[in-house]
Amino acid sequence: MAKKQDQGARTTLEEVNESLSTAAQRIEENKKYIYWALAAIAAILLLVFGYLHLIQKPNEEKAIQQIGKADLERMQGDEDAALKDYEKVAAEFSNLYGNRAHLEAATLLYKKGEYEKALKHLEDYEPAGNVVGPASQSLLGDCYVNLKKLDKAMAAYDKAISLAGENEEYVPVFMLKKATVLHEQKKFAEEAAVYQTIKDSYPSFSQQTGLQVEKYLERANALAGK
Repeated sequence: MAKKQDQGARTTLEEVNESLSTAAQRIEENKKYIYWALAAIAAILLLVFGYLHLIQKPNEEKAIQQIGKADLERMQGDEDAALKDYEKVAAEFSNLYGNRAHLEAATLLYKKGEYEKALKHLEDYEPAGNVVGPASQSLLGDCYVNLKKLDKAMAAYDKAISLAGENEEYVPVFMLKKATVLHEQKKFAEEAAVYQTIKDSYPSFSQQTGLQVEKYLERANALAGK
């Protein structure tokens, strides 16, 4: 009976990701805002410094054009074409556009289930910002989970938590994923400690996401013999 109850309560990474769709959507929306802001800043720089600046830096101009093309293709729903262009930008440029291209390519590859390829792009990506940076490390952790590399997944989620700082929307999301890995590793006492922190430090999290943190806390404590 206890075994059946445990299976019913068991959290998997896929369940977490599905249940956190609202939070994930907010992250994605914030990413889009940031990317559009970067594009706007780039446009302003063009006006301020003029075309002479671009002539002096043809590689930067080329990178802007290529990643802009990829962004447009993605917005239009042609993700295969966007992926191809993101990967081209990532391979050709080492500037901030090449860096973002690594993350965009990784996101699309993860969606296709190509975790090894996504991982390679994420390993070359330099985390930037207090929203996109942590999200990139969370995605890195998700790749490692799907590749059954749980210790590396833990390290990635810990980095995501650290980069997110005091962000009350994202920190508990990453902590929940960390707890999921701890459960798979049968480190139930540590899992319970993470759930307890979520409960104590982020009391509105359960209500916002619909996830019953208290239920998972009770299960972890029971499995830990508490």
